Amino acid sequence: MTQLRQKVYTPEEYLEIEAEAETRHEFINGEVVPMAGGTTKHNLITGNLYIALRLALKEKKAPVYMENVKLWLPSVNVFTYPDLMVLAGDPVYYGQNQSTVTNPVVIIEVLSNSTRNYDQGEKFSFYRTLDSLQEYVLVDQDQSLVMVYRRGTAKQWSLYILEDLTDVMQLDSVGVEVPLSGIYEGV
Repeated sequence: MTQLRQKVYTPEEYLEIEAEAETRHEFINGEVVPMAGGTTKHNLITGNLYIALRLALKEKKAPVYMENVKLWLPSVNVFTYPDLMVLAGDPVYYGQNQSTVTNPVVIIEVLSNSTRNYDQGEKFSFYRTLDSLQEYVLVDQDQSLVMVYRRGTAKQWSLYILEDLTDVMQLDSVGVEVPLSGIYEGV
C-alpha cells in the first residue's frame, strides 16, 4: 500500500500561505496545522486578560499582543499563535514581517478540551526553548484554575496553582498582578 506524503513547507512558504488564509494555522517543523476555533468563554477570558494587562502596563514599555500575532520559535522551527503575549521592551520581529515576534517574556494560553494536552505538553516544550520567556500561564476556561509556570534556571520551572476567585495572579517578569475575579469576570 502506498502512503501519501504530506508536503513539507518552508517558513517562507508558510508565511505566504498564512497571509492569504481565512483561518489561522500553526507551522510545526514544515507541517501546516489548522488551529481549533474558540468559544465565547475563551474569548471573554482572553479579552479580560488583555484589558487587565494593557491597563496595568500602559506606562511601561511592555506591549501586549493577542491571538493574531504569530510567535517564531527558531530552535524548533515553529510558528504559533499564543492567546496572549507580553514583551518587555520593543518587539523583535521575524524578518521584515511585523506580524511575527520572537521575544515574549510572558505567554498565556486559555485551555479548552481540544487544546489542553497540547498546551500543557508539546507546546510548552516549544515555548521553553525561548530564552526570553520567563512565565507561561495556562488559564482553564471551564473552572477557576490558573497555572503559572515561572522560569528558575534554564531547566527549572516552578508551578504556582491558583484556584480561588480571591487569588491574585502575579507576573513577576513585568510587575503585574491580576485577580482571578477579573480574569473570569462575565464567564
